[in-house]
Amino acid sequence: MNQLAIELNEKIAQVNPHVLEMLSALGRRIYFPVKGILSQSAEAKKLAKRYNASIGTAMELGQAMALDSVMDSLPGWNPSDALLYAPSPGIPELRSAWQEKNLHDNPTLQSYSGSLPVVTNGLSNAISLAADLFVDANDTVLLPDMNWDNYHLNFQDRIGAKLQFWKFFRTGGLDCASFREALAAQVPGSKILCLLNFPNNPSGYTPTESEGQELADALLATAARGVNVIALVDDAYYGLFFEENIMRESLYSKLAGRHPRLLAIKADAATKELYVWGLRIGFLTFSVGGAENNSPLYAALEAKTAGLIRSTISNSSQLSQKIALRALRASDFYEQRAAKAELMGKRARAVRQTLDSHPEYAEYFVPYPFNSGYFMCLQIKKGDAETLRQKLLQKFGVGTIAITSTNLRIAFSCLEVNEIPDLFQLIYQAAQEIEA
Repeated sequence: MNQLAIELNEKIAQVNPHVLEMLSALGRRIYFPVKGILSQSAEAKKLAKRYNASIGTAMELGQAMALDSVMDSLPGWNPSDALLYAPSPGIPELRSAWQEKNLHDNPTLQSYSGSLPVVTNGLSNAISLAADLFVDANDTVLLPDMNWDNYHLNFQDRIGAKLQFWKFFRTGGLDCASFREALAAQVPGSKILCLLNFPNNPSGYTPTESEGQELADALLATAARGVNVIALVDDAYYGLFFEENIMRESLYSKLAGRHPRLLAIKADAATKELYVWGLRIGFLTFSVGGAENNSPLYAALEAKTAGLIRSTISNSSQLSQKIALRALRASDFYEQRAAKAELMGKRARAVRQTLDSHPEYAEYFVPYPFNSGYFMCLQIKKGDAETLRQKLLQKFGVGTIAITSTNLRIAFSCLEVNEIPDLFQLIYQAAQEIEA
């Protein structure tokens, strides 16, 4: 094992040995090469006042060398800001700005320690990095039965983890008892990664405050029994809340810094929060009981994450990071964000009003509970979801997603309010034609 990895592991163990136990074999081996090209180039950037011949970029007249045909598409940007490499863990100013946004949105976090967010190449990359750091083949990953298929690709197919599932819904809300039962089966001394995603994809459901507290209490109780718990909170759709009685803070706020055997990881992204899907900017933030702010443990986890980034994609786009930073620094950022969330809320309410106005639809499909995010999900009562999806697509030119044989996902985020009633009428018509 590289000496740098050994040193990082020792720093983690000195603060909290349970976190070292949670790391995968790769997580223990990985390190950021602080004594290599990147560190030498960083030193040169600070001290090489005459000539800097250290890094693999091309310079011209004190700026990044650029083609006019490229810069013509980037008015208002200088070449160095737009085109040069970013640090592997991300631009420091963006990392700090995202942390400030998270503290603004989740004031509970001001009372608990945590790492500085590490910039990732979108939410998918954040999930992948967490998987690499903490999951080995045959480790247990606990998911709700309502989940995003990319979790399977990451944990089961790429790493070889064993997936276990809990029942997401009971009548009218979240099945917290199913979650507790799944955790109760874990034996002391074992390790489990629990992935929780709210607003949920595909259902569009966020727990009530009491449901969220039940989830947090179950995770804390499991840690207290001697199980090493990694709680990976996927906040991809954070902020899109359309009802008053649901959690407004991330579930991460109920887990951060609460127990030495409970490592909370917040995976979030500019992707949906800033409406910049193709810019591919996400973040990973860590918190565990027993570690203070600026703890060597957090610095070590940040370094290991940066090492994984360096060894795969090297860094995320500097231009994308700079665009996100400009948005976060805008004086009316929160007002802009609230206006878009209100528009999304109008679409969600239009879905609910449409379904409430047409009780006849319930013969063929009924909605699962939804109150947030981009999506809602229909439970198909006659036939199967894939047949219905094909009918909608081939005859009516309507695109939907068949999640399972009984569940059809609708992205109302893509629809104007006036299009929503017609969409559901077409789903009803297609279901009738299939039955006939």
